[in-house]
Amino acid sequence: MAVRDLKQDDALDDFTPRAITLNGATKTVHVAGAGPAVIVMTEMPGISPHVARFARWVRDAGFTVYLPSLFGRDGAVPMAEEGVAVFQRACISAEFRALGGGGSSPVTQWLMALARTAHEECGGAGVGAIGMCFTGNFALTMMLEPAVLAPVLSQPSLPLDEPAGLEIAADELAAVRARLEREDLTVLAYRFAGDRICRAERFAAYTEALGDRFIGRVLPDEAANSDVAPFFARHVNYPHSVVTQHLIDAAGEPTVAARDEILAFFARRLTAA
Repeated sequence: MAVRDLKQDDALDDFTPRAITLNGATKTVHVAGAGPAVIVMTEMPGISPHVARFARWVRDAGFTVYLPSLFGRDGAVPMAEEGVAVFQRACISAEFRALGGGGSSPVTQWLMALARTAHEECGGAGVGAIGMCFTGNFALTMMLEPAVLAPVLSQPSLPLDEPAGLEIAADELAAVRARLEREDLTVLAYRFAGDRICRAERFAAYTEALGDRFIGRVLPDEAANSDVAPFFARHVNYPHSVVTQHLIDAAGEPTVAARDEILAFFARRLTAA
């Protein structure tokens, strides 16, 4: 993969932007690669150069990446003021449930339809999905779609007002648990120990709900990169973004180990005979 300057806006010129209409709503989805599909859902405040870098790692590992534009300016470096405006708009959007647990964000219905479409287009055993921060829990709800086989939750942050809250209805959570047991599947999840949004209470709640089907990884705070974009420097000034902003791209780093485990998880689930 060519090295790109993460401090400059990313043109996303090695992705193909597609307008995809599902359930009556049209969204831009940036697509690249070949092989089984993986849906990469961006963290707040949008598809940053760091999010695009992660999507390229997935692509280069042998997958077709579907990178939907859910909020923010695609490819933009997260700036402090602009990022706050994006966050505020998302919090009041009808597509998301930022506050209050016990229900999934409505946008997950569109994302499940995208997973079905991606599976039809790419084939393979099924589809992978990773959510980050604001979208972190979406991959769990997407397990209600049979095509999704490999869910990853990276620092799942909703609901923002309930540290132990889960952004999924009780009946849906029960259905996901039943499917995990029935099909011998697991959920991978990641957070930093000192994350102030995705706290230990949330992982404890996932463990209580999903048992040993939930595999939660907690990384030490000292493993987080300190050289981050302005939005994170001002508003997320603690370890948070495991595979994007706070990843240290060097051999032996815990964040790189997390990235590699995720890629191996996708390979194991999606390329099985």
